[in-house]
Amino acid sequence: MPHLINRRDLQFLLYELFDVEALTKLPRYAHLDRTTIDGVLDAAQTLAEERFQTHAAKLDANEPQFDGERVHLIAEVKAALDAYIEGGFLSAAFDSELGGLQLPYTVVSAMQGLFVAANAGTAGYPFLTAAAANLLRVHGSDEQKARYMRPMLAGRFFGTMCLSEPQAGSSLGDIRTRAIPLADGRYRIVGNKMWISGGDHELSENIVHLVLARIEGAPAGTKGISLFIVPKFELGADGARGRRNGVRLVGLNHKMGYRGTVNTVLSFGDGVDCIGERVGEAGQGLACMFHMMNEARIGVGLGATMLGYAGYLASLDYARSRPQGRPPSAKDPASPQVPIIEHADVKRMLLQQKAYVEGGLALCLYCARLVDDAATATNAHRREECALLLDILTPIAKAWPSEFCLEANKLAIQVLGGYGYTRDYPVERLYRDNRLNPIHEGTNGIQALDLLGRKAMMKNGAAFRLLAARISADIEAATGLADLDAFARELRKALETAIGVTQALGAAGAQGQIERMLANASAYLEMLGHTVVAWIWLQQAQRALALRAADHGRDGDFIEGKLRAARYFYRYELPRAARLAELLLRLDDTCLTMPDAAF
Repeated sequence: MPHLINRRDLQFLLYELFDVEALTKLPRYAHLDRTTIDGVLDAAQTLAEERFQTHAAKLDANEPQFDGERVHLIAEVKAALDAYIEGGFLSAAFDSELGGLQLPYTVVSAMQGLFVAANAGTAGYPFLTAAAANLLRVHGSDEQKARYMRPMLAGRFFGTMCLSEPQAGSSLGDIRTRAIPLADGRYRIVGNKMWISGGDHELSENIVHLVLARIEGAPAGTKGISLFIVPKFELGADGARGRRNGVRLVGLNHKMGYRGTVNTVLSFGDGVDCIGERVGEAGQGLACMFHMMNEARIGVGLGATMLGYAGYLASLDYARSRPQGRPPSAKDPASPQVPIIEHADVKRMLLQQKAYVEGGLALCLYCARLVDDAATATNAHRREECALLLDILTPIAKAWPSEFCLEANKLAIQVLGGYGYTRDYPVERLYRDNRLNPIHEGTNGIQALDLLGRKAMMKNGAAFRLLAARISADIEAATGLADLDAFARELRKALETAIGVTQALGAAGAQGQIERMLANASAYLEMLGHTVVAWIWLQQAQRALALRAADHGRDGDFIEGKLRAARYFYRYELPRAARLAELLLRLDDTCLTMPDAAF
């Protein structure tokens, strides 16, 4: 089986770049040390390789089927999930008093990434469940936590989030699902939901749907939306499973990739009463749901990274073992062929993948570390800074890896040539699985609008200024250092450009040119995303050089790989930002003003 990750890289990020060991000195994580964290990751990798990766191709070829009454999945899915639950991985991030392992979110993110790399389809079920349970932990009542959250953490119930509708898609303000108040304080739910992952199956005793709906009489738009728990089976007063609720599976969506996670069209209250109970305050449904969605968005970026990472390692193994061709200097046609990794263009494709996936992984784990810092900080100012950085980095952490680690998967196919286009190797499946990530949890275009239209401008640009200050501090620390000065100078130029572009676009918006300001939001996300990932690569290069000075050559190949990947990113990738900045500063309206008829 191909490798899931370079564990030396993961150790470098967790311990040497983001200093996860420092968290174990805090009271919340005093039960942990590096040995126990490594033990969790070892156990996760073993389970991912032995129970998830082994059926990934079979699940892809035998996607879920609906016979009109029930959904059928291959048996290996439930066996893998039962082992996952038994190992405590589903509740790993939750407090020990809730039965969890009480692990830092940074460690949980690294652990979850291994399962996505092994089998994204099977991994989807527990990830959705953990996110839904975490929403209930924050917004649910004590009774809801006891009745729904605890069985979810035990793996007895699975969870979903039900946002999109056939006519609304990502436009949540246009949802039509209704919630009709009942005398007992519950609600009758009526409507339809689309694209619901994990919406029906028999992998668990029950499914807890978290459903956005509008209470009758509530105002139009997003302010009128509330959040409801709608179980597949109602629960009795004692928590026992009761009658089948009025949630009906209309059909399955058959997908290009990510086939193992059943994706559904659901009908609520069609012929049979569908009963739900409100979570949180009326009209606060989106605020509650975004707690789950923001966590999911960082998870999407991490998943995209790990699918790209798995493809990179598969193509690297292939390139090292596949003999073909000779160097241009070899004139004798009888001379031995060389492994294709000896060819410069193959090296280019491998180096590009490495720069994308190792940069993406570092970015996502940096965001995860911010989650940990925000949760454990005793200083209110520190908590506010972490929240601001997370606000502006979340759309980048979702969209940038979804775009460029998908590109890594494409390059992996190219490295294998014709074999890469066949199902004999996993790289074509990894590409198809990853193609979902630019779409779900808010398309990359929506992330771009969020980044430019809200996050970069909110609080008079406070989040953007804080991010720029953090990048500037690392630039100053690297300036003048022999191996880093060139990187620092290039990053300074890119940052100054990004600051100028952001100010110019903000001014245009303030003058009423909102449509032109936002017309090229995707270009803005790519420009700022490349600048941020260049910053992440500067941090990695700086730490790699410190290791080189300290270990006297014991880790030479790994360190050289980090420095070469950083060099690639600065020479080949970062220059993209300047070209995008020119487009943005012109407030280019090429796309905005294209007439419909002209297509």
